[in-house]
Amino acid sequence: MDDKKTWDLVSLASIPLVMTLGNSMLIPVLPTIEKELNISSLQVSMIITVYSVVAIILIPIAGYLSDQYGRKLIIIPSLTLAAIGGLISGWASWQIDDAYGIIIIGRLLQGIGAAGAAPIVMPLVGDIFTDEKDVSNGLGVIETSNTFGKVLSPILGAVLAAVVWYMPFFAFPVFCLVSIVMMIFLVKNPPVSSKPPKLNVFIRSIKNIFKNEGRWLYSVFVIGCICMFVLFGVLFYLSTMLEERHNIDGIKKGIILAIPLAALCLSSYVTGKTIGKEKMKMKIVTVVGLVILTIANFSVAFTKDIYVLLTAMFASGVGIGFALPSLDALVTEGIAKEERGTITSIYSSMRFVGVALGPPVVAILMKASHFTLFAVVTFVSLVSVFITMKFIKPTEDD
Repeated sequence: MDDKKTWDLVSLASIPLVMTLGNSMLIPVLPTIEKELNISSLQVSMIITVYSVVAIILIPIAGYLSDQYGRKLIIIPSLTLAAIGGLISGWASWQIDDAYGIIIIGRLLQGIGAAGAAPIVMPLVGDIFTDEKDVSNGLGVIETSNTFGKVLSPILGAVLAAVVWYMPFFAFPVFCLVSIVMMIFLVKNPPVSSKPPKLNVFIRSIKNIFKNEGRWLYSVFVIGCICMFVLFGVLFYLSTMLEERHNIDGIKKGIILAIPLAALCLSSYVTGKTIGKEKMKMKIVTVVGLVILTIANFSVAFTKDIYVLLTAMFASGVGIGFALPSLDALVTEGIAKEERGTITSIYSSMRFVGVALGPPVVAILMKASHFTLFAVVTFVSLVSVFITMKFIKPTEDD
């Protein structure tokens, strides 16, 4: 890998790290926010969900614009808007008694910014590197940065909230500023077509892609959604349970939440380094990861023991860490450069669907029973195994 391009990659990796911090950093703080604002568990889960819902809608649009007019031209203003959203949520929490509505507005702006930043990183990696092995390695680094953000988030969120509960909102714009500076000065924007195709021509080409490649693309989208649904849903459950049943909060809770995420981070890094450009290997690694995820969720359905739960979540992190970089590589390397931004953005949008659904669905299932919650999560994980084995059939010419 070219040393100059290494700095491009480091700068790009800062974006998913920052965007992950903007969302996951709030997970350990949600019970505190619920108490401070005097709202329900479903309402507090919407602070995570609303960020993701608006991103789901806007990510494909951002992907299309990045294909036509350049990645940096979309990423930098998006990071700026996300920072403004963080400032609004922080200011409302600090200055307004009934702050929930304004916090939601700030989170909406953060979601809009996230839609135009993090998802465009994957196609930009594909643009910068020409060798497929470098692309796979680069995507592994991006996914590792994403998951490292998830590891760091609960600890950092708990540390910041120990100062004052709304401090995580104010910290986010600072992180965005760092990424903005790195993008401006360290990333060279690959050239785009001097004459972008008309919208109707572009839409027709996207339809053709789904007509020819839809079988495996839809499968990858659904699996990515399921992985994020399970991850964020169970993290929401664990955060609530640690505080309500075990009286564990603050930094100690943040460290516990970081354990399964550390497993995800490490396995993502190793997977990105080892899958190379072999698409069949990507499928096999994905299946193995999803089987581990299914078994882990099944094992915890019959017990509330905290050590069994943490062990199962560690295994779940390993499983998801196997799957996500493989899915990223399948999508990025299987699509031509001209449509790559749009297709990978739709994939990112589906992952955000999982993030959006996880906390509120788990909040509802928690009212039923522990067994019901993990029975549903196990079933969903098993569905992802079936989809991978049945519908993803790559050839090395893909």
